[in-house]
Amino acid sequence: MTINANKFYIDGEWIEPEGATPFTIIDAATEEPGGQVLLGNAQHVDLAVKAARRAFSSYSQTSVKERLALLNRIIAGYEARRDELAQAMTDEMATPITFSKAGQVSMALFHFQEMARVLETYDFERYMGSTLIRREPIGVCGLITAWNWPLSLVTAKVAPAIAAGCTVVVKPSEMSPKSALVLTEVLHDAGVPKGVFNLVFGEGPVVGEAIAGHSDIDMVSITGSTRAGIRVAEVAAPSVKRVTQELGGKSPNIILPSADLASTIPAGVMGCYINNGQACQAPTRMLVHRSQRDAAIEHAKKSAEAIRIGDPNDPTTQLGPLVNRAQFEKVQNLIAAGIEEGATLVTGGTGRPDGFNRGFYVRPTIFADVTSNMRVAREEIFGPVLSIHIYDDEDEAVEIANDTEYGLAAFISGDLEEARRVATRIRAGRVYLNGAAVDRTVPFGGFKRSGNGREYGVFGFEEYLEVKAVLGHAAA
Repeated sequence: MTINANKFYIDGEWIEPEGATPFTIIDAATEEPGGQVLLGNAQHVDLAVKAARRAFSSYSQTSVKERLALLNRIIAGYEARRDELAQAMTDEMATPITFSKAGQVSMALFHFQEMARVLETYDFERYMGSTLIRREPIGVCGLITAWNWPLSLVTAKVAPAIAAGCTVVVKPSEMSPKSALVLTEVLHDAGVPKGVFNLVFGEGPVVGEAIAGHSDIDMVSITGSTRAGIRVAEVAAPSVKRVTQELGGKSPNIILPSADLASTIPAGVMGCYINNGQACQAPTRMLVHRSQRDAAIEHAKKSAEAIRIGDPNDPTTQLGPLVNRAQFEKVQNLIAAGIEEGATLVTGGTGRPDGFNRGFYVRPTIFADVTSNMRVAREEIFGPVLSIHIYDDEDEAVEIANDTEYGLAAFISGDLEEARRVATRIRAGRVYLNGAAVDRTVPFGGFKRSGNGREYGVFGFEEYLEVKAVLGHAAA
């Protein structure tokens, strides 16, 4: 693996950023240096914002037909480089290559495809009596993304912004720059006009805050930790710009007594461990009826211990290492806290898996008899750690599920009518019933400290539009 991100993309050109700071990227599987990225500063953000502002005056006036043609060229260019994009994500964050190809790349592509579908039929104007209601592009958008879904998080914001007629300044995570570079090449080759898309690498407290606080940015959208989302909102407040946030999660997975444990428990374990356990809506809290405790633990233990851990480039690997040392140490500390606080350790625990003496690998871990006051139940772990909670009746299951500061997603399995009833009581932005597949056409976003605003489909598209009322437009 070699990652060299030594240039920024501003105003349609690759530039060598003066005054940028080198940052060494560490290979998560080997703990060896794997390249570097240059970290920018507020001056680089200002250059990018000026370019985006210049471009907005013309790009915002392009026709739907022109923007559809651009999206279709992007889609074609992206599809031609799918394998390269998948390899980039495996290189930079150790996502197993099979999942990079089947999950990460496909999900990111879908955002462009979905925005083309939305744009083709979207009604930007309608009347309310004699008043014309127009939806217009909001302006220059600052887009800040995390490392765990490095392409999907970027395209979930860039695609609707471009479709709406906005211009953007993007700050991907410095932990995952390679896929962002390849995506930028795709956009450039597709003919994105100068200044419409601008890319600046940098750390959150420097580049992220410069974006959030810039007076000439009209909207900022962040995907990241709740702490980072709060800081962005604070910095953005004086300029009264729109702020949308997709933040942390601690999703409950309610296994109703009517559910088939032999299928739902293994699915719940794998859902928790998806993307090496680094997914914000992963079902990390499994709620099991007391009468089914022992059987559920047996199924969960068997599933976790069958997971194939290995080299991210091996097509048979299901679980690779965490992204970096800081994340590895955080997860180790939380596993230790679970043991110290009295949760039943079903499998896994602290340290690396057997046979691994280097790399940020974590043992697939399951705790049982977890209570809501424990750290493993309250904190977003972002690693392959599942907590099993025990409940006695539906009311208690709902109470445990909602006893969290987060509200991004929830999962319910069992009799459909019962599951539907429970779903209405859950405080979360998405609820999946009986293994329902991810749908990228419907809104995605959270309640409570999981954020505000929505992404995906028409709901995500409309976040990038402002509403104007033109009174007296129609003849009386």
